[in-house]
Amino acid sequence: MVLFFLIFFLFLSLPNSLLSSFSFNSSTPPCHSHESSALLHFRNSFAVGYSNYYCDVYSNPPKNSWKMVTDCCGWDGVTCDTMAGHVIAVDLSCSGLHGLIHPNSTLFSLRHLQRLNLAYNNFHGSTISSKFGGFANMTHLNLTYSTIAGFSIVGYPVAGSSFAGNFPSEISHLSKLVSLDLSGNIDMRIETPNLKRLIQNLTHLTELVLYGIDMSSVSTNCLTNLSSSLTTLRLNGCQLKGKFPDNIFHLPNLQVLRVAYNYNLTGSLPTYNWSTPLKSLFLSETKFPINIPYLISNLKSLKELTVGGCNFIGSSYPTFLSNLTQLTSLDLSYHNFGGQFPWSLLNNTGLTHLDLSYNNFIGQLPEVTRNLTQIFSSNNSSNSQLLNKIPSNLEYLVLSGNLLNGTIPSWVYTIPSLRYLSLDHNKFTGHIGEFQHTSLVYLNVSFNNFSGNVESKIFSKLKSLQSLDMSNNPNLSLHSFTSATNILSKIHSLQLSSSNITEIPQFLRTAEYIEYLDLSNNHIKGNIPSWVMEVGKDSLYYFSVSRNNLTGHIPSLICNLRSLRFLDFSYNHLNNMIPPCFGKLSDNLIDLNLQSNNLNGTFPTTFAKGCHLRSLKLNGNQLEGALPRSLVHCRKLEVLDFGNNKINGTFPCWLETLLELRVLILRSNNFHGAIGNPKTKFPFPNLRIIDLSHNEFHGLLPTNFFMYLKAMMNANADKGELKYMGDSYYQDSVIVVMKGYFIELVKIHSLFTTIDFSNNNFKGEIPEVIGELQSLKGLNFSHNNLVARMPQSLGNLTNLEWLDLSSNKLTGEIPIQLADLTMLAFLNLSENHLSGHIPQGKQFNTFTNDSYHGNLGLCGFPMTKVCGNDEGQQPSPSSTIQEDDFEFENGFHWKVVLLGYGCGFMFGLGLGYLVFSSGKPKWLVNIVYGGRHNKLQRS
Repeated sequence: MVLFFLIFFLFLSLPNSLLSSFSFNSSTPPCHSHESSALLHFRNSFAVGYSNYYCDVYSNPPKNSWKMVTDCCGWDGVTCDTMAGHVIAVDLSCSGLHGLIHPNSTLFSLRHLQRLNLAYNNFHGSTISSKFGGFANMTHLNLTYSTIAGFSIVGYPVAGSSFAGNFPSEISHLSKLVSLDLSGNIDMRIETPNLKRLIQNLTHLTELVLYGIDMSSVSTNCLTNLSSSLTTLRLNGCQLKGKFPDNIFHLPNLQVLRVAYNYNLTGSLPTYNWSTPLKSLFLSETKFPINIPYLISNLKSLKELTVGGCNFIGSSYPTFLSNLTQLTSLDLSYHNFGGQFPWSLLNNTGLTHLDLSYNNFIGQLPEVTRNLTQIFSSNNSSNSQLLNKIPSNLEYLVLSGNLLNGTIPSWVYTIPSLRYLSLDHNKFTGHIGEFQHTSLVYLNVSFNNFSGNVESKIFSKLKSLQSLDMSNNPNLSLHSFTSATNILSKIHSLQLSSSNITEIPQFLRTAEYIEYLDLSNNHIKGNIPSWVMEVGKDSLYYFSVSRNNLTGHIPSLICNLRSLRFLDFSYNHLNNMIPPCFGKLSDNLIDLNLQSNNLNGTFPTTFAKGCHLRSLKLNGNQLEGALPRSLVHCRKLEVLDFGNNKINGTFPCWLETLLELRVLILRSNNFHGAIGNPKTKFPFPNLRIIDLSHNEFHGLLPTNFFMYLKAMMNANADKGELKYMGDSYYQDSVIVVMKGYFIELVKIHSLFTTIDFSNNNFKGEIPEVIGELQSLKGLNFSHNNLVARMPQSLGNLTNLEWLDLSSNKLTGEIPIQLADLTMLAFLNLSENHLSGHIPQGKQFNTFTNDSYHGNLGLCGFPMTKVCGNDEGQQPSPSSTIQEDDFEFENGFHWKVVLLGYGCGFMFGLGLGYLVFSSGKPKWLVNIVYGGRHNKLQRS
């Protein structure tokens, strides 16, 4: 009997994997037929194809072993209850699924599910159905989405998120949940009540991962009651603001805390009695004050620390590096560290990941420590050539935005483990060599001075390459490369902007996984090949061939590209009508740009409910008819530009119901009639740019519209933060008239506001309410029939930088209050009936006769006509501000702007585009582009 029990307990101690190899007489029940059917129906409701970086490198995508004739308990990714045969776990991560999860999906009939993993597929456009809350036994739910798992790259094309809409409160019904991961779904929002309910009900949570979800309206106080069982909390990039709860740092089991890239999140780290098992702490780009020596000396378990862009307490130089014996990952980006980096301090550390990007380190990179597998040192001042030796196990090398020159060293082409190589925005020259590493997934050599022919064989061994960027190398010849047919079979992202190519690359015919395709600003000519409309039919979400020489019509087959979110055919010579099916594309499209072509006819009138458009630009075509009223279904529309067409009709007052509309340009069309009164209570609450110039509008200026332009009233909104329209999805551009010049803003600052009603037939007075629009940068009412005096309230426009009221019938004196507009750089009051003394001092000392021409009653400087005791003398040179040196607050420098636009519209437009789009000096990048690009952010 004793021997029996010894054998019995020995048997129980065997590992599960070994136990499973034993066979028993009792048979395991088969899968239930209705569950087999439900699983098959669910999987077959999706298109299947492309995968992504994470799946190719870190995961083994499931095999398609699902067949009705077999037991579903044996299907790859399916686990059944061994007692009852019910399906209790489904893992379809990395299956390349593409499509919608409908509320009536057969998935929700699997009532016994305990684990569900649908990560790294593309369910774009789906909402998380309330029926997910019906899985009463669920313990693990993973609905994450990212094309590069664990990483998001600013400046790198990341595919659209899977789930959108509001987070369903029903998820809080899953009281047994241990792990919840909804990360990467950037179009999803969660409000305070739902998050609070989730935290209160899910008391067994050990892992909560919500990074990338919009939590901008969430009160951080609701995080106070997180489960004491929590081991992982990841809230990176959630737009959190306010004070982060102190008690979270004292959770007894917390090992991973990541709240980086919440730019307005404040808080303080414990300074005493802090006993924590933390292994990973990500605080980059928050407003936490950081004492790194304290952290290193007290957090003995800490392995990963990212504090890029934080405020350091104490030393401003990384002398503490020699103490990093326990750390394996460190991010010190976005600081003011300078001089030669003390590499020698790393010799005895265990660091494998080091990020020094956006500092002021100088000098040549030396031989680095052998442990490092990930080196990030972009946007420093490292110069000369690359180092001669590198660790053979290096996986990531990011050296973009430095001053590196010469040719690429031979060792770069041969590192066997290299997966990610970014050498963009440097001064490399010579030929691009042949890459030998079969593991390379990401390659960026854009914005350099490479030359010579790029042969297809250079990339023949890159069987895993998913992202390639060779943009803006003006001396490269890519004919052999673009003519090749049997390369880059796994390419997901291809960027060849400004690369002198003359054709769409032939190898794209078989690029079934392509998601991002940028061929803009090249010399591609002729018709759009029909085969292009089949490229990435189920995966392509970004497609740009703007600024080429394309002719012919837009093929209607483009509507087969079901995943398109960004489409840019602007600045070509396309003609004929826009395919009617474009209205249906709006179900997915975020940005549609067809401006500056020769398109004619009417614009498609069908925009269905659920339209996702945020930007629609058709400026500079020959479109006729009325503005399609079905645009009211595009509730997210922010930019609407139909300027320079032949659109007719009265003012589309129904647009006032689009609460997100920020830019409205209807310039140079055939609109007519009076604007009238608003039809809603709060019209255009977010409108910042409106251009109705060069039409046939008449009647009084729309006072009742001006008084509700809330976004133009708060002069302090967004101050201190460099924000641009579309920051969360796609940074938009627009052409505006400033100081009489057409200027393309390649990014629209959230502070930029302008009104242009010029060249119409408006009559009556300028309403006093204009003075309440204190955010205005520009105001143009010129070439109308306005009468009476200029309102004194114009003196309240303290942010005004240009004012054009010329060619009207204004009378009386120039309000003395205008002299207090210290930002005013351009003034045109010519061709009116103004009289009296021209205000003196400040900005008025900089304006010339041209500002007042045709006003015979005006006197004083700069006119030759004197006023009483006024001698008409010019002010001293020291008090004169040169117009060309005047700067916008948070914006552009006039000297740069006029560089592109002093020679006429078309020439200036092209040159201006180059000024802002290529060859940008670093200060201009920081001011106009925000300065933070190609930054690899670990999540």
